[in-house]
Amino acid sequence: MPTYSQGMVATGARTLYVSGQVAVGAARADGIAAKAEAVFENLRLVLSAAAMTMTDVAKLTVYLTDETDLSGFMAVYSARSPSPPPAVTLVIVKALTAPQYLVEVEAIAVR
Repeated sequence: MPTYSQGMVATGARTLYVSGQVAVGAARADGIAAKAEAVFENLRLVLSAAAMTMTDVAKLTVYLTDETDLSGFMAVYSARSPSPPPAVTLVIVKALTAPQYLVEVEAIAVR
């Protein structure tokens, strides 16, 4: 089963635009899996504060700093991805705002 949708119709009255989430608080965590878990936990907290969950996410944009981290990131994302999954854009970038950040995820959620 794919881990993203080619497109997603977003229906609902409320739209939440979530700023890019990084592994703040997990800066000492080693490896992409630990960083990705922290990122998705931060995302979950932001969604929860707006009375939303991952099932309300229509679009994710993911920034990775190392293409060799893709499979490790995807393993975490696949475990956290709702069904059907949201539309996803994944971009490999040179760097994020601090060297300890390996991944950043921003989201658009609709409820």
